Amino acid sequence: MNAKARLIAKVGAVAAAAAVAFVAGKEGTVPRTYLDPIGIITACTGHVDPTLKLGTTYTAEQCRDMLYEDLAKHADDLDCIKKPLTDNQKVAFLSFTFNVGRPAFCGSTLVRKANAGDMAGACAELSRWVMAGGRQLPGLVSRRAAERALCETP
Repeated sequence: MNAKARLIAKVGAVAAAAAVAFVAGKEGTVPRTYLDPIGIITACTGHVDPTLKLGTTYTAEQCRDMLYEDLAKHADDLDCIKKPLTDNQKVAFLSFTFNVGRPAFCGSTLVRKANAGDMAGACAELSRWVMAGGRQLPGLVSRRAAERALCETP
């Protein structure tokens, strides 16, 4: 099964399509490797991998495939939340875990609140995650506000 099909199987077609658009809009797509705001080598649409080398370029299709692979992988992180999620919550939390990674997501107060049935509190936790490299980043403030607004929308 390809990554797009795995993503759809995990979160549903509506959430999958919304997640692709949301994450692409927040990450942007650069068809080459570059340094992110805290110096991590990144490619295309927020793809990170220790094997990336600066100076590599990618086609639009390669970038799209990386995004689907990354989202399908991080869709598994949503299993840390044992309560049912709306499509909007799936998209918000998928964008968040895509950005911070499984260990941070699954070990977060956000997940603990969601599993305790406090979904409003879980959504509010998104606003706390605006630091990277020891400093608040305007892009993260904006992204978290958008994730939270989406999370809080029925």
